Amino acid sequence: MQQPENSDHTYIFEKMPVPKAILKNAIPTIAGMVVVLIYNIADTFFVGQTNDPFQVAAVSLTTPVFLLFMATGNMIGIGGTSVISRALGERRPEFANHVSSFCFYMSWVIGIVFAAIFMLGMPFILQLIGVSDNTIGHARDYLLYVAPSAPFVITSVAFGNIVRAAGKAKESMFGMMLGTILNILLDPIFILYLDMGVAGAAIATLIGNIASAYYFWRLVGGNKTALSIKLADFRIVGVIWPVVSIGVPAALNNVLMSTSIIILNNVLSSHGDIAVAAMGVATKVGMIAVLLQIGLGVGIQPLLGFNFGAKNAQRFRAILQTSIAFALIMGSTLTFFSWLGSGFIVRSFIDDQAVFEQGVVFVKALLLTGPVIGVMFIYINTLQAMGAAKESLILSISRQGFIFIPMIYVLDHFFGLSGVVYAQPLADIMSILISLALVYPYLKKYLPHDEDDSGLNAKVATSEA
Repeated sequence: MQQPENSDHTYIFEKMPVPKAILKNAIPTIAGMVVVLIYNIADTFFVGQTNDPFQVAAVSLTTPVFLLFMATGNMIGIGGTSVISRALGERRPEFANHVSSFCFYMSWVIGIVFAAIFMLGMPFILQLIGVSDNTIGHARDYLLYVAPSAPFVITSVAFGNIVRAAGKAKESMFGMMLGTILNILLDPIFILYLDMGVAGAAIATLIGNIASAYYFWRLVGGNKTALSIKLADFRIVGVIWPVVSIGVPAALNNVLMSTSIIILNNVLSSHGDIAVAAMGVATKVGMIAVLLQIGLGVGIQPLLGFNFGAKNAQRFRAILQTSIAFALIMGSTLTFFSWLGSGFIVRSFIDDQAVFEQGVVFVKALLLTGPVIGVMFIYINTLQAMGAAKESLILSISRQGFIFIPMIYVLDHFFGLSGVVYAQPLADIMSILISLALVYPYLKKYLPHDEDDSGLNAKVATSEA
C-alpha cells in the first residue's frame, strides 16, 4: 500500500530541516542500537552473576554464531533498505514492494537452512570456535537453543532495517525493544532462578527473537507501512542483485567480526580461559561506544538514499556533513564516560579478580579510537545509500578483516597478550584512513559542490541503467 506523497515519511526525507530530520530518523535507530547493545550484554551479564568464568567464556566463544545470524539479517535488511529508499525517492513504490517481499521470504529460507546446519554440524562447529575441555559443555548447551533462533533473528534484524526505509524508525525501535525486554526479563529467571546457566540465556534469546520477528510480520503484513510482504509481490529477477550487491558488504562486516572473534578467541585461549573471559567482557563494554555510532550511520542511510534517488544533491551533502559533526560529538562523549566507568562496568559483569584486572586493561585499549570511529560508519552507510557496492565492500572488509586478523597474529608473535589487545584500535586507525581515501574522491566525482547536480544525475542514470 503506497502512502500519499505528502505523508510524514516523505516530509522527513524531503522538507524537514536537516538536523531535525537526522535526529528524528537516527534517534530511534540509535535507541535500537542501545537495544542491540543490551541484547548483546544481557546474556554475559546474567551468566556472569554465576561467577563461573568458564560459562562467561562459553558465551564469548559462541557469540560468533549469533553474529553470523545478525550478519545475514543485515545483508538482507541493509541491502533492502538501500534499494527501497532509492526506489521511493524515484517514485517507484511497486518495485519497493517487490524488494520488501523478496527480503521477507529470503530471511525465512536462509534462516531455516542455517538452523539445520548448526544443529546437525554442532560437534564440528564447537571445535571450530575454539572450545576447551572447561567450556565445551557450556558452549554446547548455549548453541542447542541459539541455533533454532536463526530464522527469527534474521527476520527481525532484516525488517528492523527495512521498515526505516518507509519512515517507520519508531516502529523499528519498538520491534527491537520488544525482543530485548523479553530477553532481559527472562534471563534472570532461566539463568539464576531456574539455575539453567548458559542454556537459560539461550532460551531467553530464542523467545525474544520470536516475539520481535512476529511484531515485524504483523507490522508489514498488516498494511501499516508503505511496503508489502505478499507472496504475489515476490520477485527474484531484477531484485536479488541490487539487494545483494549492497547487502553483502554490510553483512561482511558482521561475518568478519564473527570470524575475527573466533580467531581472536583461539589466540587468546593460548593465554588461558581467563583471557578469553576478560576479552569477552571488554568487547561488550567497547560496544557502548561503537554500536551507538553505528546507529547514527544506519539511521541516516534512508535519508541519503531517498535524496540520492530524488537527485537532491544539495540536501544529500547537508545531511552528510551534519552527520559527521554529530558522530564526532557522540563518539567523544561516549568514549569519555565509558573510559571513566570501565572498572565499574567490568566489575558489574563478573566478580572475579583475575577477569576484572585483565578486562579493565582490555576495555581501555578498545576505546582508544572511540572518538573518531563513527566517521567511518557514516561513510560506509553513505556509500551504501548511493549504491557504491565496490567502495562499500572495501570499507566493510577493512576493519574486521584484512587488517584486524593479520594484526592479531603479528602482535601476538611480537608482544604476546599485551600486544593482542591493541590489534583492534590499530585496525581502526588504518580503516579510518582507508575510508578517507575512498570516500572523498567518490564524493567529489558524483557530488560536485556546484548546484547543477550534474554528477549526481549522471550517477543515478548509470545505476538505473
